Amino acid sequence: MRTAVIDIGTNSTRLLIADVSPAGQISELSRRSIVTRLGAGVDSTGALAEAAQARVVDALEQFRPELERLQPERNLAVLTSAVREASNGAEFAKRIGKSFGLDARVLSGDEEARLTFLGAMSEQSSASTETQAQGQPTVVIDIGGGSTEFVVGVDRQAGFHVSLDAGVVRMSERHIHSDPPDPAQLQALAADTRSIFLQGLPAHEGEAVQRGIAVAGTATSAAAIDQALDPYDPVRVHGYTLLLATVELLLARLADMTEDQRRSVVGLDPSRAPTIVAGMILLSQAMRMFDLDRVEVSEHDILYGGALMLAGLA
Repeated sequence: MRTAVIDIGTNSTRLLIADVSPAGQISELSRRSIVTRLGAGVDSTGALAEAAQARVVDALEQFRPELERLQPERNLAVLTSAVREASNGAEFAKRIGKSFGLDARVLSGDEEARLTFLGAMSEQSSASTETQAQGQPTVVIDIGGGSTEFVVGVDRQAGFHVSLDAGVVRMSERHIHSDPPDPAQLQALAADTRSIFLQGLPAHEGEAVQRGIAVAGTATSAAAIDQALDPYDPVRVHGYTLLLATVELLLARLADMTEDQRRSVVGLDPSRAPTIVAGMILLSQAMRMFDLDRVEVSEHDILYGGALMLAGLA
């Protein structure tokens, strides 16, 4: 079945058009990502800004030719943290659904976590990795713009899952007020993140976890920067082992730069320069919560989960 999934997140708007086989194999036909910052200001105002909504609409207009060319049989647009929190979120979802002919759904945190886990566990980077990982309790970490999802499960069966209100846009707006950020701001951001994670993650859930998979822009950016990828190469990012020590070195390096300097870092999408420092703090704190010294980076996330759901395999 040919499917189209659009993830309208707090920080970016992404498209995946793919063919899904009856066995659940996903063949990508088109994949796009545009940083749209839909959640800008939501933490303080409680509403989606007009300019932010316009950026998403513009991104969807850029996606329209691909949708028309590839003619998916079914589509799904998932809207996450910023939209479910915003007072005008439901209205915005209805508007884009009607304007672009999309099945637009505002996901709960639980639904978002479940689809993310399904996508992350749908295919492993290699047969050997999959064999080694069978039966291992795994946490999938999805750092978004407004929230971070944690899902603990074994193989493709999700167990504990939670969506916590700490994301790269939210935490950047809340704590980073100078360029480059000063140490006190970084410490406050880390302390706030740690507090949110401690409140939302029962200690016993982390005790059995043996393995971590990190999805979404912060983790993929870290893998690309560490490999100095130019241009970005999803094949080299998917399955990359990212050490906690590497994340902390990247944090120190990026936090010492101005935003303009970060825009020139090889491997980093310039549009992620404003939020990548917060992202590295969130990722390091997430790994520490589960006592992980490394995670596997995955390109397979909620887009894959949505495609499998559309194909009736979720």
